[in-house]
Amino acid sequence: MFDIRITEDKSAMGAAAAELAIGAIRAALAEHGQATIVVATGASQFDTLKHLVAAEGIDWSKVTAFHLDEYVGLPVTHPASFRKYLNERFVQPLVGAVEFVPVNGDAADPQAEARRLNGLIGDRRIDLCLAGIGENCHLAFNDPPADFDTEAPFIVVTLDEACRRQQLGEGWFPSLDAVPARAISMSIRQIMKSRLIVLSVPDQRKAEAVRDAVEGPVSPAHPASILQQHPRTVLLLDPPAASLLQRR
Repeated sequence: MFDIRITEDKSAMGAAAAELAIGAIRAALAEHGQATIVVATGASQFDTLKHLVAAEGIDWSKVTAFHLDEYVGLPVTHPASFRKYLNERFVQPLVGAVEFVPVNGDAADPQAEARRLNGLIGDRRIDLCLAGIGENCHLAFNDPPADFDTEAPFIVVTLDEACRRQQLGEGWFPSLDAVPARAISMSIRQIMKSRLIVLSVPDQRKAEAVRDAVEGPVSPAHPASILQQHPRTVLLLDPPAASLLQRR
């Protein structure tokens, strides 16, 4: 079941997500001497990352950070590059102290890049995953119908039109044709291995996806619904995103 928490606005959501993330990282460092986390991108993560990098008392040299996904064929210099986003908002503010494992979307062979990442993540304990939910209920770039069965940690996926239109609508690309058709994404089963998942989901445009994820059947047609089966997922919503829920 989801642990649903409704925040006042996006700023409060970011602070709440960061507080959960900081707690999880500190706990992992105290217990294991190191931590592995998964960081995400998008407008929902701006405030989260701002608070996260400002946290005191974290030895980032003992933290390894993977990220969820990246467009195939997009160079790190592109404004929509997730590597660029995370370098600017996460890696650089920490002065490179964290070990960041990028998804190289512009690798010559995307399948080989996925295999490289799979070798690096292996059987690691994942202490924390920060993520969101797409307008089509996608989780990472696992668009419907999502593959709930593959054991590969990272996979090459084809993006559906609803996903690509969301990227266009958020202002990352000048036209739909400019939005890449493929991405390298962390798989559903790999995301589910995270000890704690913190989802930040703002805005009315996500309300239907939130309803389907929380109150609909678990189905590849609504990829984020799989998190109903995760033991520790905190879903942070603002009032518009929560507006279609029957129970809160």
